[in-house]
Amino acid sequence: MNRRMILYLICQILRIEAVTMIPAAVIAIVQKEYPSLIGFIFAMLAMGGVSLLSAAFRVRKKEIYARDGFLTVSLAWIAVSLFGALPFWISGEIPNFIDCIFETVSGFTTTGASVVQNVEALPMSLLYWRSFTHWLGGMGVLVFLLAIIPIMKGKSTLVHLLRAESPGPSVEKLAPKLHQTAKILYGIYIALTMVQILILLAGGMPLFDSVTTSFATAGTGGFAIKNDSMAGYSPFQQGVVTVFMALFGVNFNIFYLLLLRQFSRVFRNQELRLYLGTMIGAILLITWNVLPQFDWNPGTAAHHVAFTVSSVMTTTGFATVDFNQWPMFSKTILVILMIFGACAGSTGGGIKSIRVLILFKEAKRNIRKMLRPRSVSAIHVDGAKVDDEVVHGVHDYLTVYTIISIASLLLIAIDNFSMETSLTAVLACLNNIGPGLDLVGPMGNYACFSAGSKLILSLDMLIGRLEIFPMLMLAVPAAWKR
Repeated sequence: MNRRMILYLICQILRIEAVTMIPAAVIAIVQKEYPSLIGFIFAMLAMGGVSLLSAAFRVRKKEIYARDGFLTVSLAWIAVSLFGALPFWISGEIPNFIDCIFETVSGFTTTGASVVQNVEALPMSLLYWRSFTHWLGGMGVLVFLLAIIPIMKGKSTLVHLLRAESPGPSVEKLAPKLHQTAKILYGIYIALTMVQILILLAGGMPLFDSVTTSFATAGTGGFAIKNDSMAGYSPFQQGVVTVFMALFGVNFNIFYLLLLRQFSRVFRNQELRLYLGTMIGAILLITWNVLPQFDWNPGTAAHHVAFTVSSVMTTTGFATVDFNQWPMFSKTILVILMIFGACAGSTGGGIKSIRVLILFKEAKRNIRKMLRPRSVSAIHVDGAKVDDEVVHGVHDYLTVYTIISIASLLLIAIDNFSMETSLTAVLACLNNIGPGLDLVGPMGNYACFSAGSKLILSLDMLIGRLEIFPMLMLAVPAAWKR
């Protein structure tokens, strides 16, 4: 175990987090939000002080292995969440530190679950920081570090870090060097974010609203700066957000293939077809089901349903209507979409479309083997064979996912809320969605839960964002041995 390198990487990440707080501090100065400014200055000084630890010792061996990669990613996400919560707490805008942790973990994990009951009362600087945590956490803080600072040359080191933080059952390289892959990913990420900002500005949305909304959309997080989420914006602006939520739920490899003009590979991509097919099917079914609630106006119904389905399936969490009031058939579809999630390699959450696709293909293979016991067949996705190790990994993921969901539900059930509230709260946090149903619906929040439940749900958010196993590694004593 390379403890010096792990600590060094965490210090580097905290240094970057401190730098990313500067724009929020500038906004606090311009808006004369002095309590918030004090909070940002204190947080930056604290992170700067901790990051100086990296200069107190020499890292002789910069290579790390799989175990170290898991521990580095898990500890880094906990560290950025704890320090990122300081501005909320020191400013006094969120007096309870556990609430601050919940809000910040929700931000970095792009969940969008909130304990703030009056969002519009928050200072502009904190609203900016709150949305920016989505953007930074969307692609991953380690990926961001690797994209801007080539601090490690070992190929295996980069693989272990990317594997621990990137969503999906496997990591694909877009370039010969993983450092270049990280740059490509963030280049696409920044470009799409800038395009959305410009389109929203052209559509009449104010600059601050455009920036914060685009940050939350890009990270598929869903922190809004209005109490009614996106309901108060124009249909055009809502439509733009609908499209970009769906785009950020797509595997970023697809955008790279488009840049290379490899259109045939894009059209043949089975995960993309499943993702878009499921989204379109859900929109059609729910629109049919909710037509009476929209006075039988198919255009209005389809507009709001498309926004909601795109928001839920990509695990963004924005809302234009209170889908908690929709029929049970529609709400059931939305809960299924919460679990289903977006594509691997995107900023979305959920179990990912590729895992569902692999499970379908394996079920089909098993049925064939029952009919022809001696037959030998392999699972193929996009013409490539899927290793049995990946298939077993999908099964392991779903098994642990189910166990964590049940355990979390039992623990927060102590608060004695309805099953609809408790179950969807767990699913919404574990799948990094944000809004659930009943008390945690799109027009509610998580302030009603006890401190213990908020900590459990915060842990669920981290577990879900890091795809379970990196966080579980922290609880394995053998992982800490030299």
